Amino acid sequence: MDIGTIVGLAVVVALVVFVVSIYNRLVTLKNRYQNAFSQIEVQLKRRYDLIPNLVETAKAYMAHEKDTLTAVIEARNEAAAMLKGAAADPTRGSAIQSLAGAEGALQGALSRLNLVMEDYPDLKANENMMQLTEELSTTENRVAFSRQAFNDAVTAYNTYRQTFPPVLFASTFGHPSDAELLEFEDSAAIQAAPKVSF
Repeated sequence: MDIGTIVGLAVVVALVVFVVSIYNRLVTLKNRYQNAFSQIEVQLKRRYDLIPNLVETAKAYMAHEKDTLTAVIEARNEAAAMLKGAAADPTRGSAIQSLAGAEGALQGALSRLNLVMEDYPDLKANENMMQLTEELSTTENRVAFSRQAFNDAVTAYNTYRQTFPPVLFASTFGHPSDAELLEFEDSAAIQAAPKVSF
């Protein structure tokens, strides 16, 4: 073999190794964000399981607040359905957006329930209600951490997918579009500083 053939083969082998490494990196990053979504799924299911207990406990004290309690259960059921759809394929951006919308509606319903509960001191003092509220609060923190990990993994995937040269191969390797971040509708309100008045 002459030196030109050896150099040519070395260049071809180097290119193949380079392209394979791009493929492997895309797969790794996609698997990471899909795994991160499964962590969100675990926490959201936990929260969805707590909500009926919360509503059931509140029913005894809030008989004439039936509309509020019904709204919470309906929002919970809608969010659970959207979670199921998103969990089936977390790579579908529309499923992630639907979940985010349903979660926003559920957060709104839970906020209204919390406001109504303020008018019922006996309910707030109920040991069962205090325990459920604490568990729900802890779960909310876990959801927030899981969502941040998911969004970090999605950002890493999208950034790598959009860079050169992976952008040249991504569609060919089965990565035709960016992954969708899980952002709740109230993200602007969450980031704003709270207003305090005395």
